[in-house]
Amino acid sequence: MIDVVNLRKSFNKVDVLNGINVTINKGDIVAVIGPSGSGKSTFLRCLNCMEDPTGGSIIFKGVDIADMKVDINEHRRHMGMVFQHFNLFNNKTVLQNIMLAPVHLQCKDLKKQMRQNLINSILNMFRGEKNKKEIVQITKNKEQIKREAKEQAMTLLKRIGLEEKANAYPSTLSGGQKQRIAIIRSLAMNPDVILFDEPTSALDPEMVGEVLELMRELAAEGMTMVVVTHEMGFAKEVANRVIFIDEGVIKESNSPKEFFENPQDPRLKDFLAKVL
Repeated sequence: MIDVVNLRKSFNKVDVLNGINVTINKGDIVAVIGPSGSGKSTFLRCLNCMEDPTGGSIIFKGVDIADMKVDINEHRRHMGMVFQHFNLFNNKTVLQNIMLAPVHLQCKDLKKQMRQNLINSILNMFRGEKNKKEIVQITKNKEQIKREAKEQAMTLLKRIGLEEKANAYPSTLSGGQKQRIAIIRSLAMNPDVILFDEPTSALDPEMVGEVLELMRELAAEGMTMVVVTHEMGFAKEVANRVIFIDEGVIKESNSPKEFFENPQDPRLKDFLAKVL
């Protein structure tokens, strides 16, 4: 699904990523670990071009999204992102937060198709029968889009047992509730892959479990996930591959069993000795 080739990123002439090469297949659960400042979060943010790479390629479903000519917003629709600090809109209710992106993008598509239909209708008046362009039938209006988005949002809230919080504002929620809502907000876009940037590091210890449980459910359902995490237990139990990044390069990549029981890289051995 994603091929990363020689990915590089520099900030003010400081190299943060120094040639990342990795392939992420459909259904993979890839845990990314490493010391602070190693480039883990930068790597994740480059995957959906929240940070523009300095060099290299990111091939997502056959398209190099690192190419500046590509409309990255079209591809971000299929790549969800869950942040360390939730990034919910505090001036919108939980329901509005979940509905916002699906409604905005579907209404944008609707407007685009209506405009294209109008153009084709006008131009068809001057075209021969064989050259007429198809007028696409539009089956939804804005109200239908909003209604369906609301139904989907409520279904997702029920999934995590928070349907009673639909009209609450984020400031009234616990950290664990905010993060679970941030995850289902990503699910509302029906993504092909979800990127998690240290999703539990801002949570109190008792709230970590409920977030990891939802992530385990997604993994069991076959969701492709790339997770930057300090949760070694999650990496061991759920991931099918663990990557160790240090000094902007992948020092080791292996199955969880081999990664934790038989590490090869000296820097990884030292890192695991400190965190396990």
